[in-house]
Amino acid sequence: MEVQRLVVGMFATNCYLAACGVTGEGIVIDPGAEGKRILQQIEKSGLKITGIVNTHGHIDHTGANGRLKKALQVPLALPEKELETYRKPIFGLSFFFGKPVPPDRLLREGEKISFGRQLLTVVETPGHTRGSISLCGAGAVFTGDALFAGSIGRTDLAGGSRTGLIKAIREKLLVLPPATVVYPGHGPATTIGDEARSNPFLL
Repeated sequence: MEVQRLVVGMFATNCYLAACGVTGEGIVIDPGAEGKRILQQIEKSGLKITGIVNTHGHIDHTGANGRLKKALQVPLALPEKELETYRKPIFGLSFFFGKPVPPDRLLREGEKISFGRQLLTVVETPGHTRGSISLCGAGAVFTGDALFAGSIGRTDLAGGSRTGLIKAIREKLLVLPPATVVYPGHGPATTIGDEARSNPFLL
């Protein structure tokens, strides 16, 4: 799997283009802002995008959904338990950015997302929000705002739970192979092994 990172918007959110190196098919993960720039990178890379996926419903991860969906004509996938966060302005902060485009697919624990010869598995990792997910496969995991390099997601917003988040990280993420690359929603990449050894929130 080939991964490209674009840091977008005022919240410096990581938007990822995850692609199959054989077929050139790929998906966009968390297009939070700067839709035009994301589309330009897709065109430059020559990727055939087959879908858009949000790890959770906050606007800094979903803000460019509408622009990308319209331009690419591909389905949008969102965690089923995130519909409330995504739809309600007070949760998703969409009152700043307009009404969100509806999802085409609602994701649950264990479901698969395929692109080319690659496959990512949906892993529910709530705590930052009620329905946050991570996407795991091919020696990598996209953690949204659950796990960061040296930190964890904030839990003081609506639907957040510090206890729930740490439990999800320990039971769903730290059980992955130590060499698994972590692609977080903000900040640099890390590995499961590094976070298990030195993340101060998990010691």
